[in-house]
Amino acid sequence: MPDIGLIVCDPGHFHAALVQKEMYSGLAAEAHVYAPLGPDLADYLARIARFNARAEQLTDWRLRVHAAPDFLDRMRREPPGGAVIFSGRNRRKIERIGAALAAGLHVLADKPIIIRREDLPALEQALKTAEQRGLLLYEIMTGRHDTMAALLRELRADPDLFGETLAGSPNEPAVELKGVHHLLKRVAGVPNPRPAWYFDTAEQGEGLADTGTHLVDRVHETLFPDRALDHARDIRIDAAERWPTVIGLAEFREITGETGWPEALTPWLRDGALHYYCNGRVCYAVRGIHVALDARWDWQAAAGDDRHEAAYRGSRARLELRQGAPEGYRQQLYIVPMADIETALHRRIAALQESYPGVAIERQDRAWRVVVPEELRPGHEAHFAALTRRFLERIAQQRPLSRREEANMLAKYYVCTEAVALSRTAPPSDGG
Repeated sequence: MPDIGLIVCDPGHFHAALVQKEMYSGLAAEAHVYAPLGPDLADYLARIARFNARAEQLTDWRLRVHAAPDFLDRMRREPPGGAVIFSGRNRRKIERIGAALAAGLHVLADKPIIIRREDLPALEQALKTAEQRGLLLYEIMTGRHDTMAALLRELRADPDLFGETLAGSPNEPAVELKGVHHLLKRVAGVPNPRPAWYFDTAEQGEGLADTGTHLVDRVHETLFPDRALDHARDIRIDAAERWPTVIGLAEFREITGETGWPEALTPWLRDGALHYYCNGRVCYAVRGIHVALDARWDWQAAAGDDRHEAAYRGSRARLELRQGAPEGYRQQLYIVPMADIETALHRRIAALQESYPGVAIERQDRAWRVVVPEELRPGHEAHFAALTRRFLERIAQQRPLSRREEANMLAKYYVCTEAVALSRTAPPSDGG
């Protein structure tokens, strides 16, 4: 079987380059890049050049760049059967995905695929097109390859350990997740610039529509690993709110290299600062289980890196992912017993050794901490390679999305886009 041809379309987000941080069996080293000429393309090309020139894990990407205003039309003329990466410029991403599928191309799409609720029918149509044509429309959901999240899913699925998931209530949710990302950060060892358009929420999306997709994905994959969710019947949005991260001009210059505010950001300027609505909170119920999610963007981490925290309440135990100061801002998983679970816990940890060798537990006050060896913590950037290998395997095996995967993608984007729409009708929040 010949190697799959790789196409990169308008790489406006660094996730496109992170997919190419490694080489892959079955994927051609020659990649065709279709994009308008501009700083987004230049940034992508610089990242790939660094990967091709580094001392360790050297890559050998050979790029064929097609830089022109009609880049999308040119991409459509690529022979069917290749794989195209979409990352960045989220407002029209679903249109481009539809064009790629119509041309017979498999799609690896960075989140979010859509940022507006009126685009949910277009996503549904894209999934139908992929199914009809035997193509794979696959999301870059790196959280599914995170060891801590995977271990939490394993523990929650054990009825002798976790019990039944409690229903909770709007005031006391059964599930709570919080994701804190940072605008100024380092990626692949170098400072990560952001394009000016990134701060236009009409283009990039608000927090719940963007990084909120990861939170919803983790909740649904953890609670319902084998169930297809019907977004029209199984989900109810109870409340949502949003608030801005305020960015001064000096900070904006530092991260974008721009000397002034672009015209597109004028509606969000207050007293010479940008009110960037990248933070949001949603409370919703999925099949009767109450969930609360916080998606936040701070300017820069005071310590550590991006944070992900979670709590799942069961009838026999509570599972908690913590990543605060007591953990040194490094994610740790805890089991807080509500019943006598010690025997069940030891049995489950023993059963996990085949898939997660070296995982152990240690008692800390009234909880157990799951001890995870360093080799099982490869880091966020390594998840891109794991996900890409899975994508290529499924293409080789001719395995498009299952009906469950299609339904749950729609359910996820229903939650995120409806939450954004509802938050815009809520009174202003300070994020407290």
